[in-house]
Amino acid sequence: MFKGRLKKILLTGIIAITAFGVIGCGSKDDKNKEVHVGYFNNITHAQALMMKAEGTLDKSLGDDVNVKWTAFNAGPAEVEALFSGDIDIGYIGPVPAISANVKSKGDVVIISSATKGGAVLVKRKGSDINSVADLDGKVVAIPQIGNTQHLCLLKLLADNGLKPDTAGGTVKVSAVANADVANTMERGDIDAALVPEPWGATLLANDAELVLDYKDIYDNGEYDVAVVVVRKEFMEENPEIVDEFIKQHEAATKKVNDDKENSLKTINNELKEATGKALGDDIISQAFERIGVSTEVNEESVLGFADISKAEGFISELPEGELICR
Repeated sequence: MFKGRLKKILLTGIIAITAFGVIGCGSKDDKNKEVHVGYFNNITHAQALMMKAEGTLDKSLGDDVNVKWTAFNAGPAEVEALFSGDIDIGYIGPVPAISANVKSKGDVVIISSATKGGAVLVKRKGSDINSVADLDGKVVAIPQIGNTQHLCLLKLLADNGLKPDTAGGTVKVSAVANADVANTMERGDIDAALVPEPWGATLLANDAELVLDYKDIYDNGEYDVAVVVVRKEFMEENPEIVDEFIKQHEAATKKVNDDKENSLKTINNELKEATGKALGDDIISQAFERIGVSTEVNEESVLGFADISKAEGFISELPEGELICR
């Protein structure tokens, strides 16, 4: 398990710190530590929103460690921030996490799950789409080329004998920002969309119709839609910080599952504080009926995404070393 591995790293770190202290150096640096955490202002990053809103990580780490939160709008930008060292720990989709691991030669690893499922396939009202097979000749929106929902769609198409037009098939796959899907669908520019929550609940509340619920998208809805990653260099140099982060991440997970009503209020208030707009109570409630909040990584689903990413050319090779650090 991750905790067992982290204890070994922690002991190594304590020995190193002790040895450094004997030499008489390092006391000033120890009082100026920082941990930079990346996340999205999206409910699939529920624990990050909870921890930021309540300040639990800041309190647990104390005055000697400054916690800096940075919001991102897309996985690639967060990956670049990991590579540059601008963030140390990040909430991110499993697909960009895999890409980061491969491109960094194993320096970026997954240390926990955050959320699972939380995506639906919807169609324009009145469209003759009743199954994946009916996407033949249609235009389907996904949030971003190469992201988790895109790979889920590619697998659904392959399982039903279809291909995107970029691979000689008949389904046009179009990247459309989640916030723009409703207008794009209303104009008739797209026929269907595979979107994460809360956009699925939002579209369904605005006349879109359900084609596939979250359990039918991939792996019975048990696939990781958001995970937590860390730079191994940071983890090895600051095992006590990563250990405390995991404890608070686990505590936030438990709180969401044990007291969903109040947790959703906290999450929604944080979204309003950060973006200026909260979700409707019915929207966030319906969205969380499709989102599983968990710390247990579904290794099979993550490795499945790696296989799809390699087959579709989004990564040049499969992860060779450690991808999931437990």
